[in-house]
Amino acid sequence: MEIKELKAIIEAMLFSTGREISEKEFMKILELNKEQLENIMESLQFDFISQNRGVEIIKINDAYQMCTKKEYYDYIYPLFDNRSKPNLSNPAMETLAIIAYNPRITRAEIESIRGVNSDGTMYKLLEYNLIEEAGKSDAPGRPNTYQVTSNFLKTFGLTSLNDLPELPKFKLDENEQIVLDDIVNE
Repeated sequence: MEIKELKAIIEAMLFSTGREISEKEFMKILELNKEQLENIMESLQFDFISQNRGVEIIKINDAYQMCTKKEYYDYIYPLFDNRSKPNLSNPAMETLAIIAYNPRITRAEIESIRGVNSDGTMYKLLEYNLIEEAGKSDAPGRPNTYQVTSNFLKTFGLTSLNDLPELPKFKLDENEQIVLDDIVNE
């Protein structure tokens, strides 16, 4: 099959499903190996960028999805939802960061880090589909663990959690508190 035809098929698949399609699904359906698929996807992504299209193909972990460009959000959002734009409070962003940097963390561990109850914040993040349950911990009582979703990656423009900025190095004092003056910038 020609590259041009494969690109058209991939574009049709992404457009018609409206969801992420895993590399494995593409490879199975199109009978391609991983390297061939990656080359075609890079070429297709370049085509979309060079033609200044209103949509783009993004990679999320080991999957691809066609979506509108972020800069057109204000024009598209009113067409689908008349609710106000979801705004994340500082506590929600703090909780989200803790979960992103600590996948499979329990609510108790989050509250221990934050020092406050996080019930309301967790419900909002679950409602916005930014976090999800990741299973059960081996701790007593087997509490739920949480992780960020692929919707989190899309919302913040990340391909995977490896794209998160590196946390600064820090020192603890004798009371196990972070010493702000000693944060090391590398």
